[in-house]
Amino acid sequence: MSITDPRPALMVQGTTSDAGKSLMVTGLCRVLARRGISVAPFKPQNMALNSAVTEDGGEIGRAQALQAEAAGIAPHTDMNPVLLKPSSDCHAQVIVHGHAVDHLDATTYHHYKTHALDAVMSSFQRLQAHYQCVIVEGAGSPAEINLRDRDIANMGFAEPADCPVVLVADIDRGGVFAHLVGTLDLLSSSEQDRVLGFIINRFRGDLSLLQPGLDWLEQRTGKPVFGVLPYLQDLRLDAEDALRPAPASEESARDALRIVVPALPRISNHTDFEPLQDHPQVQLTFVGPGDPLPGADLIILPGSKNVRGDLAFLRQQGWDQGIARHLRYGGKVLGICGGYQMLGEHIDDPEGIEDEPGSSVGLGWLPTRTRLLPGKHLRQVRGTLFGTAQLQGYEIHCGETQVPTDLRALAHLEQGGPDGLISDDDQIAGTYVHGLFDAPEACAALLRWAGLHKAKGVDRAARREADIERLADSMEANLDLDALL
Repeated sequence: MSITDPRPALMVQGTTSDAGKSLMVTGLCRVLARRGISVAPFKPQNMALNSAVTEDGGEIGRAQALQAEAAGIAPHTDMNPVLLKPSSDCHAQVIVHGHAVDHLDATTYHHYKTHALDAVMSSFQRLQAHYQCVIVEGAGSPAEINLRDRDIANMGFAEPADCPVVLVADIDRGGVFAHLVGTLDLLSSSEQDRVLGFIINRFRGDLSLLQPGLDWLEQRTGKPVFGVLPYLQDLRLDAEDALRPAPASEESARDALRIVVPALPRISNHTDFEPLQDHPQVQLTFVGPGDPLPGADLIILPGSKNVRGDLAFLRQQGWDQGIARHLRYGGKVLGICGGYQMLGEHIDDPEGIEDEPGSSVGLGWLPTRTRLLPGKHLRQVRGTLFGTAQLQGYEIHCGETQVPTDLRALAHLEQGGPDGLISDDDQIAGTYVHGLFDAPEACAALLRWAGLHKAKGVDRAARREADIERLADSMEANLDLDALL
């Protein structure tokens, strides 16, 4: 497929992971949309366990769904044609154009990249045909020497796509000039020519003190600094993959509902909990390896990309005993997706969908049995929670869970009927729906069920929109956008 009339594109690459690439693309999409330009985000290859369901029934990285929202368009599988979801340190599920195609180890995937590049280029070309501009996000750093061969995520995409690049670095980490100059020096001459200039991210303090360094950088490289973005305190946009800590203040913690989430090794879609981190009546704590579960009102078992493996890890940590003690004291437990499967009696994976074939005994607190099967349930859902509270979210899961028909369902979906269940003693609940806490009404209903009787809902969508606007305002104020664009 050839492009007869290519549209403008710009690629944001970073000197490191978490340099700010995702935020730069989000902000640029909103800036261009404000100017009346139809724009789409694009990330050739993403590795993340936070994903979103698209309107065309596929799965992409959560960051690209946020960027689509910033652009004012619906997310589509072409915006992230290759998504890798790690299930262990050496294996990942490979998702192409929104659907799982294989489960490969790192070496095998490295050779598969030649075929993946075809999917990447076809998606990019379709976006160019439909939008006036495409803003592309790289992955990690383009100077990762061991990954240069068969690269499809950074310069390995930019070169065949003939896409110009801007390089972003995080000054809050320290060593920003070494990051920028070192990255540039490790690129080939043609790749160096492709880099238009630099953006420095997360600066704190007096900009005049940084100016000598900026002058030196421009003189040393012959490339412009398009601007320095200040550190934006309390910017809470959807995390691409890393857990976002949000400790409650001492004052708010006194009367807050205490929620604990075990941070499982393959925790997925932990963006489920960001509305709770923003909630003024909630104190949410992620518990990591080696730490016991603290006292809580509600324990939530999160989604997992390797349910049986994470269940074994949970037991190794002694968290199953902590949950049992929590239930004896009258606490509530909620399982979401993989966490819901863990609460049942058995999890069977005869075909090795997520890891080695086999079967695991579940925690046994719900009378269910799950069988993992090829294929994946991917859909956006709407319905009611506890029969009345309006719910909207999405499903991303493998397998089927057998549920006794005489038990109460937690939710009723407009398409699909009953979802999840609540135990007879009202202490334990499970669901396949992600995004439960995003809708204010459903969030308040769940918090009331957990014991917060005067619970309020948090409008996560309104907060997200305000933060996108704030980010775009900062870029308008601090970047030379006319020169960049």
